[in-house]
Amino acid sequence: MRQNNSWLFLLIVSVLMISCDTNRVFDSYKPIPNSWHKDSIVSFKITPPDTTNKYNLFVNLRNTNAYKYSNLHVIVEMIFPHGKTIKDTLEYRMADPSGKFLGTGYTDVKENKLWYKENVIFNETGTYTVNIQHAMRENGKVNGVVSLDGITDVGFRIENPNSN
Repeated sequence: MRQNNSWLFLLIVSVLMISCDTNRVFDSYKPIPNSWHKDSIVSFKITPPDTTNKYNLFVNLRNTNAYKYSNLHVIVEMIFPHGKTIKDTLEYRMADPSGKFLGTGYTDVKENKLWYKENVIFNETGTYTVNIQHAMRENGKVNGVVSLDGITDVGFRIENPNSN
């Protein structure tokens, strides 16, 4: 019976911690089954709450020890409601020089909150689409990494920078 009470306590604490996240405007993850194929695009449909406030945007990733690189290259594409598209190729550091993974987490899964854009105003009303795909290459090789192991989830987050 004591074990059941501890799980209930952990569940309540987790719910309270999530509900206290006053910065969050949008936060969603999509699982990556097995490995992340180079042609696999992770998409998020977003309807921002207004067209006047500034927001900070993040790419969120969860990785395990099966991830064998110290960095990560991704292509992030934002498609506006009226058709305009912005595409960025970004590089993130995933491990320190000793090989220890960055990010948070006490298990072998590390969660990384990676800057995408700061003080963004969604000046068009409607639904935006954010597409994320990996663009990893190994040193000295022309062709990209076909299947990227160790990434378990890809997420996208929008925060209100004024709620601290």
